[in-house]
Amino acid sequence: MTKTPRDEGATAKLTINDIARMAGVSKKTVSRVINRSPLLNQETRGKVEEIIRQTGYVPNPQARALALGRNFLIGLIYDNPNAQMVLSMQKGILEALHGTEFELVVRPVDRGAAMVMEDIHNFVTRQRLFGVVVLPPLSENDSLSKLFDDAGCRYVRMGSALLDDPEHMVASNDRDAVADAVRYLIAQGHRRIGLIAGPHGFRSAKERREGFEMALAEAGISLPRSLVADGQYTFESGVSASENLFDLTSPPTAIFASNDEMAAGVLYAARLRGIEVPEQLSIIGFDDTPLTTRVWPPLTTVRWPIAAMGRAAALKLIGTAIGEEAEVSEPSLFSSTLIRRSSVAPASG
Repeated sequence: MTKTPRDEGATAKLTINDIARMAGVSKKTVSRVINRSPLLNQETRGKVEEIIRQTGYVPNPQARALALGRNFLIGLIYDNPNAQMVLSMQKGILEALHGTEFELVVRPVDRGAAMVMEDIHNFVTRQRLFGVVVLPPLSENDSLSKLFDDAGCRYVRMGSALLDDPEHMVASNDRDAVADAVRYLIAQGHRRIGLIAGPHGFRSAKERREGFEMALAEAGISLPRSLVADGQYTFESGVSASENLFDLTSPPTAIFASNDEMAAGVLYAARLRGIEVPEQLSIIGFDDTPLTTRVWPPLTTVRWPIAAMGRAAALKLIGTAIGEEAEVSEPSLFSSTLIRRSSVAPASG
């Protein structure tokens, strides 16, 4: 049956409440159908979808945004030299947003800039963001919580330790994960183990160093200052730091690098020096980025579940909007695990 202009006008005025009434279900159930939530039985889903098809109802995100006073936008704010980490976080967030009305907008900032807080505030208010995910080390600034609260913007902070209430936090167990990695090196007979630390001011660098030191202390192994080299989470800093360790009178037989980029730098520097990996030097990184399986030998590393953390962060933000209680059900603490590959071998001699 062909719709008349009058019919079309009537259809255009339909609301989500009308669809709920016609289908004999709640508004939340209709919202779940629209946003493709898995938490529905097929009979209910089919009934609501049939009403939507018959009426020609089209959700109006602009109207909903006007009613909420917010756009259907999730912001990702970061200041981090690790591009792969940012990409993995985006992947996880986009998985959560798939099939919903929400979109992702990305905003890099300079946390050292004098106007960084004003810049973030302007971004949130100008875009009328529904919510934001903030990456470390920027997320470690507690004053951001007040900024977002004052702006009426939902937020989730990502970190290497729990820094906020569960509804505002996704964190990993970096300290324990690194301790397990170093225990693995110790079990392989390594006693002179070098550390390439992350940048000063990063909570992740602090947590990973503490895990490193904890494992050595448990085994009664001392850590001379000479076996600790500073890095910047970049390939180049891994090369430079490892060269300093190689120049020691008694160089390490194993090195833990605080991320994969630096671990790859260690591998590169070792190759230039003619140091065989893993026969003469064992290496462990952190992140489990695609890089780890694209070098030779493939790198043993700690798998940081960044994409899963990104997905959880997004669901914490949008859960109630798509008819889920995700801010309660989504985990706040994620476990990083050791992935054993070919860059570790028993200590020689």
